[in-house]
Amino acid sequence: MEKLQIKEQVSDFCGKSAANTMDDIIAVIIKLRGEDGCPWDQKQTPDTMWVYLIEEVYELVAAIKAEDTVNICEELGDLLFLVLFILRLYEEKGAFGIGDVAKINIDKMIRRHPHVFSDTKVSSVSEVKKNWDKIKSMEKGNAAADSILDSVPSATPALVRAYGVSKRAAKAGFDWDDLLSVMEKVDEEWSEFKTAVKNHDKNSAKMEFGDIIFTLTNVARFMNFHPEDALIDSINKFENRFRFMEKEIFKKGGSIFETSFSEFEKLWKKAKE
Repeated sequence: MEKLQIKEQVSDFCGKSAANTMDDIIAVIIKLRGEDGCPWDQKQTPDTMWVYLIEEVYELVAAIKAEDTVNICEELGDLLFLVLFILRLYEEKGAFGIGDVAKINIDKMIRRHPHVFSDTKVSSVSEVKKNWDKIKSMEKGNAAADSILDSVPSATPALVRAYGVSKRAAKAGFDWDDLLSVMEKVDEEWSEFKTAVKNHDKNSAKMEFGDIIFTLTNVARFMNFHPEDALIDSINKFENRFRFMEKEIFKKGGSIFETSFSEFEKLWKKAKE
């Protein structure tokens, strides 16, 4: 398919107002960064802005998990603003502009979806993923010094990184045969952790504890859900129950810090119900 046709399809999908809206956001950023702009915005650099970018991503995740469409809309706007703000910082340096960023991404997406934009045929999602990895590998040049793990950023949160590393290793064939084998490995790691605890060996216990979490990450992978998603759900469940207990204690004029464990147990059961 010709790139011009693709561009027309995207334009029709997004609507004519989309480009104007982007221009409006960029105009706001330019004003904020300008001579008569905001002192805080004027002093920002890419190295000071990435923290806010990460914060907004997690706020968006929380909104998505809560299925709060109003907040999702707002958080997407905040995220879009930050992405364009950082892009503007590089544009001011003369490094690249929004056109360069868009072109690189569009070309990559077209290249990695030959089953959509060319005559390549696929029959399953797994085949799509296989083609994606093959094309991505060809793009990187297959340098001998490169590792398939290089695509997992070292700064990624540990649980997400563990899932990414194990997933990529599995693609190379370095994996357990089935879920049962992984579960047996969890039992083995748990046994080693208990031994380290009994021996009061803090360093070994720490290492074995990490091994347990890493292996459980692979259990999640075999079960086709993300461990980060599972942990978020578990934390949210605990928070909801704990907040319920706090409210119940407050209703009775009590204090969370002066509540007995037996009373906590009764309230916890009530919260579960």
